[in-house]
Amino acid sequence: MTRIDFYILPEGSTENSVLTACKLCEKATGAGMKVYVNAPGASLADELDGALWSFQQGAGFISHERYLGRPPEEPLPAVLIGDGEPPETHHGALINLSLEVPGYFSRFDRVLELVSGNPEARAKSRERYKFYRDRGYELKTHNL
Repeated sequence: MTRIDFYILPEGSTENSVLTACKLCEKATGAGMKVYVNAPGASLADELDGALWSFQQGAGFISHERYLGRPPEEPLPAVLIGDGEPPETHHGALINLSLEVPGYFSRFDRVLELVSGNPEARAKSRERYKFYRDRGYELKTHNL
């Protein structure tokens, strides 16, 4: 069964979800997982794409590319960024930057939900938490 982890950013924190997503990508790929980042909207996907190039200066590179619903060029990178159905190759970890539960979440071994300090985002995260809980998923919360 899919394990769900909620990563809660402190209220008023200057760290945003994109930087946290980069850190989670680094950790998951370091553990050998393929990662799909659900980043709704082109601007959020662009921001994450740019951040993955530069968030850890000198610490190495996390291979990634945008996924537009068709198979990316081989070899596949460790991280794919998209807002639709993920490819079969990347069902290790899902990092969800959306305010909604993706319909395909249960295909993944792990789902990493990010909760920003924004009041609207926090309210939506409570709805996602309840959704998963009501369906019997194992939930863990990490206060950052």
